[in-house]
Amino acid sequence: MRTISGRVRRFGDDVDTDQIIPAEYLLSENLDHLGDFAFSKARPDLDLKQNDIIVAGKNFGCGSSREHAPLALKQAGVACVVAESFGRIFFRNSINIGLPVVECDATDLNEGDTVAVDLAGGVIRCGGREYRFEKLPDFLMRIIDAGGLMNTMVGGGR
Repeated sequence: MRTISGRVRRFGDDVDTDQIIPAEYLLSENLDHLGDFAFSKARPDLDLKQNDIIVAGKNFGCGSSREHAPLALKQAGVACVVAESFGRIFFRNSINIGLPVVECDATDLNEGDTVAVDLAGGVIRCGGREYRFEKLPDFLMRIIDAGGLMNTMVGGGR
């Protein structure tokens, strides 16, 4: 049973990849510090911490197809993204780097709430509230459990 626990960081609808990681930070030859710039223009006061869980509305990760957006979130410590819906390419890029993404309407959760996302059980828990979601297929969970698609290619996703 894979459960991720963390603090909610709330966002609304239509958060695009330019808000997640501004384009000027993509010019560096060293992409190991993208997490330092996650949401730096959209929410400069946001201080993402290890195991934070983003909870958003519709169309999270829309916009350009840059794979840097989920990578920036993962580097910033985000453990999971929960949204009503995702930009299709963002969703798959997240899976490919091992960042769990869950489609679920949990928009009544508040900034700072502590939640537990049970990926295997298809449920998010916060206090006495539960939010059900359709579990990811086994083949996608193997990619997440291995830490990303490349790790499955070298034997990590058995």
